[in-house]
Order: sequence, then structure tokens, then C-alpha cells
Amino acid sequence: MVEVVALAIPVFVLFVVLEAVSYRFLPDDEERGYEVRDAATSMGMGAGSQVIGFFWKIATVVVYAAAYVYLAPFHLDATDHPSWTFGPFAMDIPSSPWVWIALFLADDLAYYWFHRAHHRIRVLWASHVVHHSSQYFNFSTALRQSWTPMTSLPFWLPLALIGFPPWMIFLQQSISLFYQFFIHTERVDKMWRPVEWVMNTPSHHRVHHGSDDWYLDRNYAGILIVWDRVFRTFEPEGARVTYGLTKNIHTYNPLRVAFHEYVDLWRDLRAAGSWRARLGHIFGPPGWSPAKPR
Repeated sequence: MVEVVALAIPVFVLFVVLEAVSYRFLPDDEERGYEVRDAATSMGMGAGSQVIGFFWKIATVVVYAAAYVYLAPFHLDATDHPSWTFGPFAMDIPSSPWVWIALFLADDLAYYWFHRAHHRIRVLWASHVVHHSSQYFNFSTALRQSWTPMTSLPFWLPLALIGFPPWMIFLQQSISLFYQFFIHTERVDKMWRPVEWVMNTPSHHRVHHGSDDWYLDRNYAGILIVWDRVFRTFEPEGARVTYGLTKNIHTYNPLRVAFHEYVDLWRDLRAAGSWRARLGHIFGPPGWSPAKPR
């Protein structure tokens, strides 16, 4: 397997620097730009996620490989010999382009439901909230990633059960994340209308990072915005976006950024007066609370 995201780290850092410099020479009063401590926190969260994710991915590989080998009804074809190499890495390339197209669509749909679930189920939101905790929207924000990646495993498991080899699943995940890095920017306005209709763009993703009432829980797409159009979660960018959380945490401490929602969830569970309330706090949407008596 080739970890595309790890190989792309120099590219990410380069574009963070270029974007930050662009605000120095091409300032825009309508854009938030960069704040040094915020950007440093985001990049620190990204570095931590790569370290933790490396070890967690080993467990994920074992689960996906077992599903692929022992449970998948068929295995999608791959050539007998590696046909792509990068230094010490080598991989088989599936013989049919339709395999890649099917994988692309399956992965993007899996990402949509992974993303939507992580906004609508609080115990999952406790992991994903990290990515939304910055009040800035720039390339460094894309690197602000969770330190608890364990919640992602079930959403791509069906791809292994269908018959996609685990290395293909991880490769496509990396390609998707690579693409999504470049939509975290205010420097790009709306694009050509056909592109905006099909693809997830900076304009669409700015909406997703908005804390304004009319932007909450919209535009979950990874690469294709059509999923949001199909499942009616699409919202075009209109009024200026306010980035961050509905209740911002106002901290640059990586540990607090990573785990603050788990702490709040635990506090609510301890204060809950019934198992129904506890289950509501865990599986209900963020902000859920037991109905107050009349």
C-alpha cells in the first residue's frame, strides 16, 4: 500500500505557506486569512493524526483483509504483476478501468454517509468536531484532523465485503483526502457552473464549515457534490460564512481540541437521570437534551 496522504505532506506544507504569503501581498478584508497560533494548532493536530492513524490502520487492514478474503463473494480482478512503483513501494493495478470507476463512486458514497453520520450522532461528532473547531478556513484547517480515527472503520467495510482489495480502498481514501485538502480555501471564489453542479468546490465546502443556522449540517460531500443534491443536504453559498462551532472552544491546546467533546459528553452522561437520556446523549444529534417536563 502507498499512503498518498503521507507522501503529500510536503505538498500540503508548501500550499499552506503559499496561501499564507498570498494574504500578505494580496490582502482581502472579506477573508479571515491566517492566525499563527490557529494554523500551528491545525498542523499539530494533523501531525498527531498521522501518527495515531498509522497504528490504527494496521488494525483496519486486518479487518478489511479478513472480510475481503473470507466473506467477499468474489474478488475484483487485478494483474499478476505490479505495474506501478514508487521507490520501495509496488502495487497491482486492476485490469479493468470499470473497477476503478466503481471504487471511486463507492468510496465517495461511503464518505458521504461517514461524514453525515459524524455530524448527526454525537458520539461520532465528538471525533469529527476537531476538524470544525477552527474559526478560520484555509489550507491549514484541512490538516486539523481527529486523533480518534476508530469511528471510520464500519463505513468502508462494505467495500471490502463487495470484493475491493484493502489496498485499493486505502488508496482511494487517500486520493479523496488529497482532493479535499484543496477545497479548504477562501482564495477561490465560485467556479464554472457545471463544475459547481457536480464537484465539491471551495464554495460548497465553505458552507459546510459554517456555524450559521442556515448552513448547519449541509454539504457533506467528499469529491462529488451530487450526493448532497440526491439526498437533499445541499446548500449553495450565499451570505458570508461564519466559521467554527456554534459554541467555540477558544483554545490552542491540542489535547483540549482533540478531546473536549468527549469530556462534555461524559459530563452529560453522568448528569443524565435515565438510560433513555444517556442513550439520547450518545446517539442523538449534537445539542440533544432530554425533553423537559411540562
